[in-house]
Amino acid sequence: MMEKLQAMQGRMQEIKSRLDTVIVCGEAENGKVKVQINGNRKVTEIEVDPDLLKGDKEELEELLVVAVNRAIEQADNVNNSEMQGAAMGMMPGKDQNT
Repeated sequence: MMEKLQAMQGRMQEIKSRLDTVIVCGEAENGKVKVQINGNRKVTEIEVDPDLLKGDKEELEELLVVAVNRAIEQADNVNNSEMQGAAMGMMPGKDQNT
């Protein structure tokens, strides 16, 4: 039983490490605001079109919120997919070699 638990913990760490390398992007205003997030939901980059910096502060803030939320949604999808795949492989009675 302890071996299975250690194997599961190792598998989860592998997944987490792999998710650090998966990058998704959320955009707003036709790509004028872009937010990149990794599969572990950590923001890695934010790009803002310079023209937006000259405009309305509230509009820019709203666009940032939209882009961040879109990126988080995509990261959640990737994360959930990876975790579900790992969970299926750990189900009792499932042979991972079939």
